[in-house]
Amino acid sequence: MPRQARMFSDTGIYHIMIRGNEKRKIFLDDEDRRRFISTLFEKAPEENTDIYAYCLMSNHVHLLLHDEYYNIARLMKRINVSFVYYFNKKYKRVGHLFQDRFKSEIVCNDDYLLAAVRYIHNNPVKAGLVNSPERYLWSSYNDYIGIKKYSGLITDKVLNLFSENISVAIKQFIDFSNLDSDIKFIDFIEKSNEELRIEQENQAKKALDNILSLKGLCTKDLSISENRNTRNKIIMYLKEEFDLSSRQIAAITNTSKGTVLKICNEMK
Repeated sequence: MPRQARMFSDTGIYHIMIRGNEKRKIFLDDEDRRRFISTLFEKAPEENTDIYAYCLMSNHVHLLLHDEYYNIARLMKRINVSFVYYFNKKYKRVGHLFQDRFKSEIVCNDDYLLAAVRYIHNNPVKAGLVNSPERYLWSSYNDYIGIKKYSGLITDKVLNLFSENISVAIKQFIDFSNLDSDIKFIDFIEKSNEELRIEQENQAKKALDNILSLKGLCTKDLSISENRNTRNKIIMYLKEEFDLSSRQIAAITNTSKGTVLKICNEMK
């Protein structure tokens, strides 16, 4: 499917998510988790990126990053390459580990920043892994309350929003972290195969309508012999860009399935 352009944050702060390919686990033991964290803290400074928060779950990761120059795409690629190399070598496997590209959303103000930190740290609680965020070892929550500290993690930005007195700030941070929130954040929403099929076809139909509109054509015009070359290019575009089946392409272009199969085979 076509990729949407990423939005840039005026604050320079982004909530990032990555997930294992096909929902598979990306951390099989604590060594894997430590390796990912060390890779994150090694690569981030090299890309002039600050780490505000993180949480490692079994098959996905939440990050809260600050980067005024938007080097995040390059940072995530470097983390991906480094960690996947380690993971594949350790477990004697090949292929992708992460699903497609990472998800991101902008953090536009201080209120949203606080809510994002709370959401990230409470992921293990929401998943039923622990009953409080401080009991989870693989997030930055305990760094905020002074139990442990990773060199390079930036906590001042968030804590100073509560108080300049560190003791007061930590207490208020803990109280805030225990509050419920109705703010919705990005997540990997699971969809049924049927929902994905319908979404895929709808996006392809919109793309087809745009192409035909630009050419001053309608669907029935594709059956005219003088438009055959245009029809063939459109069919290949729908196949490559949306990964539609021949049946799906035939339905939305009003072309026979046999014709679609023939065109795809000839133009490969």
